[in-house]
Amino acid sequence: MMLNLIGVIVAFILIIFLIRKKINFGLSLIIGSLVVGVFSLQEIPLVDIPKAFIEAIIYSFEKPGVKTDTIELAVLLTLIYILARSMQETGAIKKLIDSLRSIFYKGGTLGVIPAVYGLMPVPGGALFSAPLIDKEGEGYHLSQNQKNFLNVWFRHIWFPIFPISSAMVTICSDKFSNIDVYKLVIADFPVFILFIIIGLMYIKVFIKKNQVVEKPPERDYTGLIYLLPPVTPVFIYLVFFLLGFQDLKVYQIKIFIAGTIISIFLLYYLLDISWGEYAKILKNSLSFNLAIVIFGIMIFREMIEVSKADIILVDLIVKLPVSSVVVLILIPFILGLLTGYNLGAIALSYPLVEPFFQNTGLNIVGFTSIIFMSSLLGYLISPIHLCNVVSSDYLKTDVTRMYRMYLPTVVVALLFQTFFIIIFFTN
Repeated sequence: MMLNLIGVIVAFILIIFLIRKKINFGLSLIIGSLVVGVFSLQEIPLVDIPKAFIEAIIYSFEKPGVKTDTIELAVLLTLIYILARSMQETGAIKKLIDSLRSIFYKGGTLGVIPAVYGLMPVPGGALFSAPLIDKEGEGYHLSQNQKNFLNVWFRHIWFPIFPISSAMVTICSDKFSNIDVYKLVIADFPVFILFIIIGLMYIKVFIKKNQVVEKPPERDYTGLIYLLPPVTPVFIYLVFFLLGFQDLKVYQIKIFIAGTIISIFLLYYLLDISWGEYAKILKNSLSFNLAIVIFGIMIFREMIEVSKADIILVDLIVKLPVSSVVVLILIPFILGLLTGYNLGAIALSYPLVEPFFQNTGLNIVGFTSIIFMSSLLGYLISPIHLCNVVSSDYLKTDVTRMYRMYLPTVVVALLFQTFFIIIFFTN
C-alpha cells in the first residue's frame, strides 16, 4: 500500500518540476495523475485509471449519469478570463484607474490600482498593474521591493471575500464543502479587513512623512462606470441570495456563468467601439488554459481518491503529536506554498484534511474558511506564484526580497483568522 503514497510524493515532485519549466499547471496535474495511477496498479485494476479521468470530467459511475459541474466550472473561468482581457485590451481598465487616481491620492493609488486589477482574477494579473505601481511609487521614492510588495499584496486583497474567484467557487461546490459561497465570505470578512489594514500600514511606513504631496487633482468620476462589468456577476448572485432562491448552491456556477456573459455584453455597450472590433477582441482573448487547469485539478483529485493514498497519508499524519487544527492549517498552507496556485492547493489539500473535520470542533463553514485562508496565504507568498514571478520580473527584483514583509503579515493573518474561527464557528 505504501507504493500508493510514494506515487503521490513522486507526482507532487514532478508537478512542481513541470510548473517551474513553465508547463501548463493543468497538464502538469494530468501527467501527475498518470504517475499516481501507475504506482497504484498493485492495488487497483488498470481500467480504474481511465475511469477516474471520465469520472472527474463528465460521467459518474457511482451514480450513473452525465455530470456537467466540472465543465461548467471550466466555462466560467474561461469567460472570466475573456472579460478581464477585454477590459485590458479596450482600455476600460485604464479609464477606471485614471478616475480612481483622481479620487485617491496621498499614496492611496498605490493600493487602489492593484486592488482594481484584483477584481479580474487572471493568473499573473499583477503584471497589468506593475507598470502603474512602478510609476506611482517613483513619486514617493519607494524601493523596487516596496513597490513589488504593494502590487502583489493589494492585488490579492479581495481574495478572502471574492465570490467569483475560481478558488472560492470550487471550495464551496458540492464536490468539496457544499456550502453557500456567501457564508464563506462572511467567515472571511474580518481577515479581509485585516488585509486592508496591513496594506495601509505598509503604505504609511513606506511613504516618507516629509514627502511633499501634490495638491489634490481635479476629480474625474467618468471612468468609474467600468467597475460595473467585474462586479455584475457578484450583484446578480447576491440578488438571488437575498431573494432566498431555492437550491442556490446547485445553480451557483450557472448563475455566475450567466452573470459573466452579461458583463461581457455590458462592457461592449459601455465602450465606443464597433461590434466587429469588439468581437475580434473577444476572439483574441479566448484561452483554454484555465479550462485545462480545472480538468487537471479534478482528475488529480479523483486519482488520489481512487489510489487510496490520501487515506494512507492521513493515517500517518494522525499519529503526529499535533492537534487537528494545526494539521488543518499546515497542509493547505504547505501545498499553496509548493504549488503557487490557490485553486490547486485547495483541490489537493481538501481531501487530505477532510477526515480531520470531526476532530476540529468546528462547523463546516469554519473548517472551510481555515482551509481556504491557509492555502491562500501559502499561495500568496509562494516563489512560483505567477503574480510574484511576473511582478518581480517587471520591477527588476526578486520575490525572496519580499519575505521580510511577507512573513510577519502571513503569521499575523493566520493567527487572527484561526482564533476568530475557533471563537465564532465551533459546533
